[in-house]
Amino acid sequence: MFTVKEFLRSEVKPALGCTEPGAVALAVARAWKEADCECVRDVEVTVSSSIYKNGIAVGIPGTNGLKGNVVAAALAAVCGNPEYGLEVLRDCSEEAVQKAQDLVGEGKVKIIADMNRHGVYVKAVVTTAHHLSECVIEGSHTNIIKVTLDGKSRYTLQGISQNTQKNEEKSISDQIKAMTYSETVRLIEDLDEEDVDYVMEGVRMNMEIARLGLDTTRKLGLGVGKTMMKFAGDGTDLRTLGDKVKAISAAAADARMSGASLPVMSSAGSGNHGITAILPVSIVAEHYQKSREETARAIALSHLTTSFIKSRMGRLSPVCGCSVAAGAGAAAGMTFLLSGDLHKAEKAVEILVSNLVGMLCDGAKDTCALKVGTGAYEAYCAAMIVLEGNELDGPQGVVGETIEKTIENASAINIEGMIDVDRIIIEFVSKRYADEEALKNAVS
Repeated sequence: MFTVKEFLRSEVKPALGCTEPGAVALAVARAWKEADCECVRDVEVTVSSSIYKNGIAVGIPGTNGLKGNVVAAALAAVCGNPEYGLEVLRDCSEEAVQKAQDLVGEGKVKIIADMNRHGVYVKAVVTTAHHLSECVIEGSHTNIIKVTLDGKSRYTLQGISQNTQKNEEKSISDQIKAMTYSETVRLIEDLDEEDVDYVMEGVRMNMEIARLGLDTTRKLGLGVGKTMMKFAGDGTDLRTLGDKVKAISAAAADARMSGASLPVMSSAGSGNHGITAILPVSIVAEHYQKSREETARAIALSHLTTSFIKSRMGRLSPVCGCSVAAGAGAAAGMTFLLSGDLHKAEKAVEILVSNLVGMLCDGAKDTCALKVGTGAYEAYCAAMIVLEGNELDGPQGVVGETIEKTIENASAINIEGMIDVDRIIIEFVSKRYADEEALKNAVS
């Protein structure tokens, strides 16, 4: 059994940019490092349908608006540092961006979607003048399972098969999958001062990027947060607190999806999950003048709830995890913050899931700010409904007899009911990009 400290360090981490291109960049950077960082001749990256979909149109930090997995892969072969984890492109510079663009323009970087693979999977093959190196990531965005150099193994995660990690010591996500909700959330009782500091650092990081998204002098993404902030007034009125929650959360996603060079604290492998899981709870806590410890405990509950749901739905999925999983986490966190009652928090999760379970993920891009804002606002509404003394009266629709059954039902919709969603989305997105490339070549 893991501790809350181990949970936070594993499931709640800083990430620079979208985590799917981040995983692509990490795999390429690790392979490139193995090849002694020689000048690259060719980079070929095979990714799952989920990684392909989520990384094809999202902004890459530090590139002045460049987008996509192909840019992330090229940059990683120029300036990537695998020691930084999901902040692998932290050392990006104008010179590096130009070199990366040259690699892409020369056709030296290729991204291939393997439609038979789902969830997190990246295989990067880097060719230099003297070496051919490979790095494979699977299961989670930083889980490197194999590295080879010139056909010889340099690293293999002990006890793994092609598709399944079978370590004697299971990952924390796998352990959560075998736990009940009450067993999972009880971990908040063990938060110490160091954990509180770590959780609140996530608040600082995510509020910083939200402030950037609210900056009226800059155009970032769709400007969802700035637009919605007009309805929140000065944010001190309880009647507009939900609008403030939505605006600030969406603003953070506006900045992040457009490629802002600021890290966020992620949750369950996703930066947008981290935004949704953290900011609504911290905003409500500030409004009600809750203590630092109370705020951290409620946010930790939000993270635990998010991971509880993601452990069952999968790290990447056809359903929008930002609104469903992290939204449920935020609903639980806000409810617990204002009531101290874990039963009420559970009931808020049920309401949120029954509301948003059908929201699709059509890839990471500017419009994710809309979904983050929706998840944050509906989480606030779910919390307020329960705090007013209202609960769902027994099983109905996706909501089952227990919260475990509810999440099981929601996961079945996600895994079985939406099995073709990613394929359909990738088909028309890929065609659009192919058409744009053909038009560009014809004009030139």
